[in-house]
Amino acid sequence: MLSCVYTFLQGNMFPIEFTFDGPPLSLQSKNKVRKRAYKQNIETIARGILPAGFVVSPDDLEITITYYHDGASPDVDNIIKPIQDALVGVVYVDDKQIAHSTSRKRDINRGYKVRHVSACILESFGKGNDFIHVKVDTHTPSEDLD
Repeated sequence: MLSCVYTFLQGNMFPIEFTFDGPPLSLQSKNKVRKRAYKQNIETIARGILPAGFVVSPDDLEITITYYHDGASPDVDNIIKPIQDALVGVVYVDDKQIAHSTSRKRDINRGYKVRHVSACILESFGKGNDFIHVKVDTHTPSEDLD
């Protein structure tokens, strides 16, 4: 279930990064039992990588969610909400603290340049299965209007 353990820099609790097996559950899913189990799985994984004494952040944060898949994939905007909701009370107080979110999907069969990639992602690629990579980091406000 837990794909990697993240080592935190001394005094810095972010970024928080983990992966879990896919496929992601779409926000559009009508199966409430499956939705509850999916969120519980994400919460368990996130709690498993947090160091003892971790305090839920009250600050603005950024989240990046990438689904590495083989075959069909749900819309990228539909995979964000269940994951963000699962991290409420675990990583942050409320998902309204997410000031910037990025959601994307990548075909696991494509060729990728492997530079500056985390061990967490590499470990998941090594398994050869669909997986979701989640990274939560501090938000850096930008003066750019894009």
